[in-house]
Amino acid sequence: MLAVFAVVVAACSVAPSPNPDEAAGGSADSPTTTAEQSPSSTGPSLPAETVPSALRDGYDDPSFPDPLIDPSQIMSGGPPPDGIPPIDKPLFVSTAQAGEWLKDAEPVVYVKIDGDVRAYPVQILIWHEIVNDVVGGVPITVTYCPLCNSAVSYERTIDGEITTFGTSGRLFNSALVMYDRATETLWTHYDGRAVVGYLTGTHLTPIPSPLIAWSDFVAEFPDALVLDRETTGFSRQYGANPYGGYDNESATPFLFRGDADDRAALMRRVVGIVVGDDAVAWALDGLATGEASVMAGSVGDTDVVIFWKSGQSSALDANQIGDGRDVGSVAVFQPIVDGRELTFTAVGDRYEDLETGSEWTITGRAVAGELEGSQLDQVHHLDTFWFAWSSYRPGTDLLGG
Repeated sequence: MLAVFAVVVAACSVAPSPNPDEAAGGSADSPTTTAEQSPSSTGPSLPAETVPSALRDGYDDPSFPDPLIDPSQIMSGGPPPDGIPPIDKPLFVSTAQAGEWLKDAEPVVYVKIDGDVRAYPVQILIWHEIVNDVVGGVPITVTYCPLCNSAVSYERTIDGEITTFGTSGRLFNSALVMYDRATETLWTHYDGRAVVGYLTGTHLTPIPSPLIAWSDFVAEFPDALVLDRETTGFSRQYGANPYGGYDNESATPFLFRGDADDRAALMRRVVGIVVGDDAVAWALDGLATGEASVMAGSVGDTDVVIFWKSGQSSALDANQIGDGRDVGSVAVFQPIVDGRELTFTAVGDRYEDLETGSEWTITGRAVAGELEGSQLDQVHHLDTFWFAWSSYRPGTDLLGG
């Protein structure tokens, strides 16, 4: 894994292009943005300099609440704070424009809020890890940790104040540790907890943001916005995978110092779901069959249905993200429409409910039959590796293999 470390550090040292503000203009054919779409990089009315900083001043200030994790287990990943630079002024293009540089199987993270749908290609996120954006009028932060293959998005309003998030350059159990720019408290990306610093104990509100194959995203949302790779403000090898070969069950997680759960290989892919205090993980290889498959289950008292569909490449396998092996796309929903519980089965590359015979897509939308136009409610979930899931959710049930 020394090679991974060297590549990541080298990637952080690439010189940025001129000020990202310079990319905000342009003609009608240029990437689009509005003031609402481009959040300020400054934090709320509580600036970092008014409180001790866990990022810069250390972890043991007596004014901090007790940390939620052992600070000695927070490790340097190599880069300094924001050495892996977040995108604070995201610009977007149409799906037609993005299709010129995205391959069909490439993974993208998508967020849908109040009719506003946006895709964040992993070929960009793998180099930046955080995008601070506003979607459907909601300030959010979209995060992706390559070492855990986990995409998680959160509302970035804390106690009524809007902030942005940056990369701390540190890892906990091999996962991204981020910081808020209002107080420079440290947060675990994986579960949205403030773990060391002024805001310790605060939880961010998660927003469903599944990984999906580019071709499936375009088919579902042809008029959506797509994060533009030409106007990030930085020069990176977008499309390349700096973690080649990492997605391998025989690999060793990078800088992982957590307690290994030997019920599965550490790098086994799982789908993890948390509802309230309950957590369950399903092994992906127990789901991935045929063109599409369905798994019904429950997390605590909440029924869920998991859709899997082939056609998404692993971002962490081949040297080019679009060339990675097929790991498929996962979506999780509540199987209820208008108070009626549904039972699903896979038919070809789509899904059918047994109660009405309606046809559904990987995004939980009914496209034919009695329920055409209906939408299943998304359930927040994580596509990730077993070592990460089990270290953050120790003792969790592991199903499906």
